[in-house]
Amino acid sequence: MKMSEVRMLALSPMLLLLLSLLMASFFDTTAGQIGVCYGEYGNNLPSNSEAVAMYKQYNIRRMRMYGPNPNALDALRGSGIELILDVPNGDLQRIADSKTEASTWVRDNVQKYNDVSFKYISVGNEVMPRGPGGAGTVLFQAMQNIDKALSEAGLSIPVSTTTYMGAFTDTYPPSRGRFSDEYRNFLQPVIGFLVSKRSPLLVNIYTYFGYKNGDVSLEFALFKPSNNEFNDPNNQLRYQNLFDANLDSVYAALEKSGGGSLEVVVSESGWPTQGGPGASVGNAEAYINNLIQHVKSGSPRRPGKAIETYIFAMFDENEKPNDETERYFGLFLPTTRQLKYGVNFN
Repeated sequence: MKMSEVRMLALSPMLLLLLSLLMASFFDTTAGQIGVCYGEYGNNLPSNSEAVAMYKQYNIRRMRMYGPNPNALDALRGSGIELILDVPNGDLQRIADSKTEASTWVRDNVQKYNDVSFKYISVGNEVMPRGPGGAGTVLFQAMQNIDKALSEAGLSIPVSTTTYMGAFTDTYPPSRGRFSDEYRNFLQPVIGFLVSKRSPLLVNIYTYFGYKNGDVSLEFALFKPSNNEFNDPNNQLRYQNLFDANLDSVYAALEKSGGGSLEVVVSESGWPTQGGPGASVGNAEAYINNLIQHVKSGSPRRPGKAIETYIFAMFDENEKPNDETERYFGLFLPTTRQLKYGVNFN
């Protein structure tokens, strides 16, 4: 028997009770604006009702879901969990083409669930200028139609879209950040829409890929002291990690595009536990815990303001396509429903 096991056996009943209460509440989302993304690309996942019960068990008060799922939405009724619900990219064309289709989508997936706490509707995820189905050419119209349908239904839910760091260029130093030309061309009206509605822009930020591509050291990606730290020469702001540098380059790009008043919601961020360089339980544990603590205090460009952030993802997803790491971003093992590593939300 290990010494750690001996110590556990020696704990008093009162201390064990306190530890169990701590485990039940360690996903304290109030200070750091933390949520967890709920992906379903797996054949071994808990049922939707079981998954929602886990969100409640661990006091995870915010969720992002990548498309309407009636069973999951039913399970969310009355839970108080705030939800980002995506309009899938494949639906954008028909919703942009028809206000009736937009109204039907809102009726069936939002209005019907009046006891679900919808925080944002994200119209599209990482829509590309020339993506499948020409989603980039119809994104703005789809957003307008969904917004109008929500308004006509008497619902006040912010409408946005989710982009990613691939939409930005000249991100070093962060003050130079801007949208690449092809992204700016179709996102410019989107930014104007968000400004007029005072809705945030949702952005997926993964420092893992910056490390994997050889752009920065592992330490700089994990919020640890490193020799990659730098001062931005244009404003003398100090950057001690890649997450801040990425986020502030987004803010800089928005300022150059008339969106300087917008907030950014980090709609995905995570670290894989296997499948690629630097993918390990230890690194994932370090990244997630450092991220949770870090976003409470803002970024150098906007200090002191908590950053609403969604961890990707709740479960490992064994049917995710493409790179192997995509299947290992989960906080929980789907079959055992156990945390893969310690997470300290306190």
